[in-house]
Amino acid sequence: MQLTSDVFTIKLMDKKIGLIAGGGDFPLMFAKEAKNLGYSVFVAGLKGITPKEIEQYAAAVDYFRLGQISAPIDFFKKAGVDKALMAGKVPHVSIFGGIMPDLRAARLLFTLKDRKANSLLGALAGELGNDGIELVNSATFLEHLLPAPGLLAGPKPGKDAVKNIEFGWKAAKAIADLDIGLTVVVRDMVVIAVEAMEGTDECVKRAGAVLRGGGIDTGKLLPGMAVVKVARSGQDMRFDLPVVGVTTLESMREAGAAILAIEAGKTLILDKELFLAKAGELGITVTALAAV
Repeated sequence: MQLTSDVFTIKLMDKKIGLIAGGGDFPLMFAKEAKNLGYSVFVAGLKGITPKEIEQYAAAVDYFRLGQISAPIDFFKKAGVDKALMAGKVPHVSIFGGIMPDLRAARLLFTLKDRKANSLLGALAGELGNDGIELVNSATFLEHLLPAPGLLAGPKPGKDAVKNIEFGWKAAKAIADLDIGLTVVVRDMVVIAVEAMEGTDECVKRAGAVLRGGGIDTGKLLPGMAVVKVARSGQDMRFDLPVVGVTTLESMREAGAAILAIEAGKTLILDKELFLAKAGELGITVTALAAV
């Protein structure tokens, strides 16, 4: 019996996957799910960014500076990892001074036409591939967190709200395809805030501040105010997926936004059950729309 147990354990241990982990709950949720499915998760974390809690789900963890490429790849290769994924937040503003590139990264940066998120992450995917490590879909093992089209929580949007969402959708798609951000906040067919480097939560809070500056009470939800979050056209599912969570809802409540519209099948909802329960509690409408 012991032999059978050992063989089973060995088979499980042969199921390896690498994780390039940023900040937030996303990498934690992936690592936990992968471990529950019997995978050994080898985590390349980022110093000062990746949550230490990830260690409880990992077969091994090592932490690297933002900008190192060679050392994380060596870490994966020594572990026998040939598939990896990216999950978690990395402060975009770090490109102005938070990156300390190693020689390989410096050479790579020199070849790029720009330093947009898609360009940087696509180049990193190429470097991993050159060393036999395939970068896989960031929603791997978490497909159940990608919503189907439809109303997910809260009151059904009325005609005016639908028009407002459609207006916001076009604006969000435009900035997403320019690789500026994935989120806009709109009210009554006017764009209040556009996400750039600050991230979704700060974009939403800024929209609330703009309205308060104009004398508008954001202490209650404003029916004509919506947060619209989309994927890029032709979104590469290997990196920088749109993600929402409970903190998104909390930021919306602070700003007075009554509606959250996300792209179905491409937006991850972290802690989905808790998220939808919180939306219902706050009276926030959450709807998932299919791209056209």
